[in-house]
Amino acid sequence: MIPFLDLKAQYHSIKPEIDAAVIKLLESTQFVLGDEVAAFEREFAAYSGAAHGIAVNSGTSALHLALLAAGVGPGDEVITVPFTFVATVSAICYTGATPVFVDVDPVSFTMDPALIEKAITPRTKVIMPVHLYGQVADMDGILAVARKHNLQVIEDAAQAHGAEYQGKRAGSLGVSGCFSFYPGKNLGAYGEGGMVVTSNEQHAASIRMLRDWGQSKRYHHVLKGFNYRMEGLQGAILRVKLKYLEQWTEARRARARDYDRLLAGSDVRTPVQLADRRHVYHVYAVRHADRDTLHGQLQGAQIATGLHYPIPVHLQEAHADLGYKPGDFPHSEAAAREVLSLPMFPEMTVAQVEEVAAAVRASLAAHLQGTH
Repeated sequence: MIPFLDLKAQYHSIKPEIDAAVIKLLESTQFVLGDEVAAFEREFAAYSGAAHGIAVNSGTSALHLALLAAGVGPGDEVITVPFTFVATVSAICYTGATPVFVDVDPVSFTMDPALIEKAITPRTKVIMPVHLYGQVADMDGILAVARKHNLQVIEDAAQAHGAEYQGKRAGSLGVSGCFSFYPGKNLGAYGEGGMVVTSNEQHAASIRMLRDWGQSKRYHHVLKGFNYRMEGLQGAILRVKLKYLEQWTEARRARARDYDRLLAGSDVRTPVQLADRRHVYHVYAVRHADRDTLHGQLQGAQIATGLHYPIPVHLQEAHADLGYKPGDFPHSEAAAREVLSLPMFPEMTVAQVEEVAAAVRASLAAHLQGTH
């Protein structure tokens, strides 16, 4: 059995440090926010190239509060993509605003800047690109449209810890960037967690209050806020793990190069790392016209895979009220039919990659035989 990811192997590789950090936190009794969370905020903001980090209880909360700090509310519109995890769109809905979709570029699976302008209306407030799978969207193109129309850009960087665009880190390119520390992420907590990074003082101050009941100081409620605080335990664990993130990222990138080499010339399309970017391969997603057969055959070969994502958000039942229909976003819909995420984790061995690649090639060969 080759797992999709191996959190147990990762824990065991740093167990003494994690265990010591947890015991220290328990002794401190700083269970909500506290010194470890504050230190992690500083360290991750610096890592991401931003002045401020505000730790929250999930990536979804990070998106929600970043939107509120940007002044988004009922009657406003936020432009994003339908080929993403549903949280991107849910966070927009939480504010009372309306999500407006534009299609993705079929090579990178990220927002196509050429399609943004025709989606802009007088109600548009924010453009929210998604750095899907660990590759930053075309930020020059997106920011140019935003500047022209006086719009703010908030990055959904939930899958892009340490990803780079022209040498700049994800999260530092828009007015704010939103990260998730869900356990399976490249930098994962041992529970839920998220962060907004920003170099905008006003946004940072607003988000800091909003995550803690809108308090400026204890029991002084300036804003209508939320209980979105990060737990102390997660801050302590994430501080330990952040020290290893670059090492783990380079391991992912090495395994991705192995996959690229081993699958070259096959019928699956492998991910494209664009020239001016550093892809961090949260997901290694290949494409094939008969994805479902490939998925089933790899499952039969005891190889775990993932579907990220089988239904684009505009076709999800929960968001039928937005009024979109099949055919509205052909690149997103084709990607949803064709992408398959292969196992990808820093502890993965070259031998495991070779086994997965061999199984993919065997499946493709069987498929080819079956079509003749």
